[in-house]
Amino acid sequence: MNDQSSRQSAATAALSEQTVELPSWAFGNSGTRFRVFTTEGVPRDPYEKIADAAQVHKYTGITPRVSLHIPWDLVDDFSDLARHADDHGLTIGMINANLFQDADFRLSSLTHSDERIRRKAIDHHMQCLDVMRATGSKELKLWLPDGTNYAGQDSLRARQDRLAESLAEIYAAMDSDHTLVLEYKFFEPAFYSTDIPDWGTALLHCLALGERATVVLDTGHHAPGTNIEFIAMQLLRQGRLGAFDFNSRFYADDDLMVGSADPFQLFRIMHEIVQADALKPEAGVNFMLDQCHNIEEKIPGQIRSVMNVQEATAKALLVDSEALTAAQHAQDVLGAHGVLMDAYNTDVRPMLAELRAGQGLDPDPMAAFAASGYAAEVAAARVGGTQAGWGA
Repeated sequence: MNDQSSRQSAATAALSEQTVELPSWAFGNSGTRFRVFTTEGVPRDPYEKIADAAQVHKYTGITPRVSLHIPWDLVDDFSDLARHADDHGLTIGMINANLFQDADFRLSSLTHSDERIRRKAIDHHMQCLDVMRATGSKELKLWLPDGTNYAGQDSLRARQDRLAESLAEIYAAMDSDHTLVLEYKFFEPAFYSTDIPDWGTALLHCLALGERATVVLDTGHHAPGTNIEFIAMQLLRQGRLGAFDFNSRFYADDDLMVGSADPFQLFRIMHEIVQADALKPEAGVNFMLDQCHNIEEKIPGQIRSVMNVQEATAKALLVDSEALTAAQHAQDVLGAHGVLMDAYNTDVRPMLAELRAGQGLDPDPMAAFAASGYAAEVAAARVGGTQAGWGA
């Protein structure tokens, strides 16, 4: 077996173990500040969201987990919801807290100067921990929208002190097998200061909390031109990269389908993952989507996104690491870059089609779903009730 065939064989083995977690909210109606467009057949409750997520897993074979968002996905019996997921071949993944829609959190939540508001925000996370225990979830994800709009509105340092205290109480309440994953975003909804604006701030809080606190890297949460793969590398070096929220952006937090705006960036990120041997499940990095499908169909949008992640991963796995290292050590700038470009320019779609066929899946997930008739079936069945969406 030559080197190229050996790399392809190893890549196929790694791809067969790859998983991507799906967000329940991606199957509901979502949009921009201007308009949320509705779609026929959109789920009306978390049970129907899980049924739709199962369709993505059915045709891709690599999406066995679904993240829930509380309170969007509140049900009377979460144990029953977990059983429903199991019946569909899925498990419940991360539980996401919501600190951005309650009127009490208008001027912040965990960092608020009012102790009553902070207590309400902390108690919401206690509710999320109860959901985790009922569903078997092991990860609590916290995105903090807190910040200020005007200079002088509040003390920047006092807010960090309050945040540290709030996080410490949440962390102490977690079970020993729970992980807190802390997300950052450089702006929005606050426009002057954001309380967790970057990976460094998130990492500092995680280091203070303990080993079971890690950072979430949302690919849309950076200023234009940010070298996201560098951030991934640094967090991997510290053993603190807990998860990715995959999506694409042109300007800010656009939440477009992953790989649609800059597929080369996605490849570069996955190259750092592969170089650090962090693709394996035991590495503890959760790869998940966090997207909003405003004008495209929800299930096909998720399927296409998963395929984009697979293609970027396959290309990263095909990088000739020995040739790359040799070129780097020889200070061969163009040679090293060429090794990366050779892998990136490889058409990996036939390899992935062959992998799916070997797993008993249709080689073309998009076409297979379109031919299944599922979309028309749920459009006819899901008449009445309130469609799930932002704030549902």
